[in-house]
Parts: sequence; structure tokens; C-alpha cells
Amino acid sequence: MSHPTIRQLQYFLTAARLGTFSAAAAEHHIAQPSLSEQISVLETSLGLKLFSRTSRRLLLTDVGKQLVPLAEKTLADAGEIADFGRRVRSLEEGTVLFGTFNSAHLYLLTDLIREFHARYPAVRVKVTGLNSSEVAESVRAGDLEAGIVQLPIDDRQLQLTPGVFVDHVVYVSRNPEHTRTPIDITTLATRPLILSEARWSQDDPLRVSLLERAQAAGVRLEPIIEVEFQTHALELAAQGVGDSLVSYHVGRSVIAERGLYMAPLVPSVEEHYAFVTRRTGSISPATAAFMTLARQILARLGAPETG
Repeated sequence: MSHPTIRQLQYFLTAARLGTFSAAAAEHHIAQPSLSEQISVLETSLGLKLFSRTSRRLLLTDVGKQLVPLAEKTLADAGEIADFGRRVRSLEEGTVLFGTFNSAHLYLLTDLIREFHARYPAVRVKVTGLNSSEVAESVRAGDLEAGIVQLPIDDRQLQLTPGVFVDHVVYVSRNPEHTRTPIDITTLATRPLILSEARWSQDDPLRVSLLERAQAAGVRLEPIIEVEFQTHALELAAQGVGDSLVSYHVGRSVIAERGLYMAPLVPSVEEHYAFVTRRTGSISPATAAFMTLARQILARLGAPETG
């Protein structure tokens, strides 16, 4: 059995209100036979007689009268659904579900969330700060709509938008003598290193790159301390516990004020970031707008400087 359509219910209510098919057809700007046919189809699909016809006007049957409030509610609900779609498209409401690496709050998230909220105050924002591997997995599982991740990642079932942002790794130390010249892998192997991403060391792109360089140079690279967050590694370096490697944009706002010095690595180590979404999924207008603004804010950041 076919279901009644919105148009059929509209024609039914108009005919019930005006009392003739001709008047209802005129209000809807269609031919009377077309409207009559649609109401006949509605009656057939329901298995009910909705009107009785007199010489002068249409009269609702008892079941026709019972259908009126149901049809009115259905049209009201359909209108609410259409309005909901309009509000979401126009960002009058909606929810952002976005994931980032855990240090993004130092140079991206605060400005991003503040500016987005100023533009779209009725949109809810839920940002989860995780390791890039966890962001990718959460997007793949559908828990997040999108995220920004450091490459490379496992991109099974994912769509990557590369070229979002490029950062550089810098060497930081409380000892200015340690940062007089660029740091190569041989020199790095002699320094007391504090490295972050302890939990994800096997998948951390920086660690993988450093290990390859150390093997090629015939040296061993063994950190004296491993912690989870770059901010923690910076704090330990600021207290003179050891030296560390951090992303330039993570360290730039705190290096000088914490009495730290920095130097570039040779050859340089670039960090490439991308937006990630599901290949078979779609993102809401709110999350799409959030990503657009994130790209704009990242573009404002200056190029890494050292020295």
C-alpha cells in the first residue's frame, strides 16, 4: 500500500476547507481533474471514502473529519522538518563534531572557536583534542565528522585534504650554547632529550624520521625522558631537566618567556597536516564552516623562524 504524499494531504485539506474541488484546484493553481485525481489516489491508498458529494458542495465523511487533524499535524511536522533543514543550512543551529591533535589549543583552537562562536552563536561546538591516530579512528568510526591530523596516518575509509598546514620541528634548550648552530642527528644523539608522544612513539612521524636518520648515521638516539604532551616536554626543558624537540608553533608563544632557546634541525623536519573526513560520509554545514574558518586561521600564522 502506498503512503499518502504531502501534496495529496494539502489538496485534501484545501478541498475540505473550501467545499469544492474547483475552488481547491484554483487555490493551488492546477487543473481540477488533476486535484480530483490526487484525492482519489489518496482515498484508494487509505481504503477510505473521505468526501460525500452533494449537488452544491463536498461534505467530509466521518472518517474524513477524523483525518483532518492528522493531516494538519503531518503538514505541520513536514514544515518543521523543512525549517529545520533551512536553519541547519543557514547555521542558525547545528553541531560541530571535530577532532584535533592535543596541542592545537596553543595556536589554533582558541581563536577558531572564539571567531566561529561570534559568527554562529546558536551552533554547538564539540572539539575533541586527541592524538592524530585517535582522531583518524574516531572519524572512521563516525564519532567525529572531521578533524585535522598530522600526516602520515592510516587513511583506510578516509578522505584526506592535504596542504592545510605545514609546521617545522625545532630543538629547544635552556642552555644557549646548545642552540648556537643548527642541530644534526649526530649532535642530537649526544644531548639529554625529552620527547613527547610516549604512548604513540611507534606511530609518531617525528620519531620515525629521527630513527631513520640515526640508523643512517650509525648513532643511537635514546631519550632520557618520554612524556605524552609537547607542553609537558617544554616545561621540563624550561626547568633544565633536558632538551626537547617541539613543533615551532607549539613552542613559539612560550619559548622566550620560559627562558628557552631554539635552533633548527638539519636537514629540517616538516610536519604536514590535513583535514580528514570519511570517504562515504557527509559533513554538516556547521562542521564544513568550522573547517573553512580553521584553514583561514592557519593561513594567518607566520612561517617558522628560529634563532
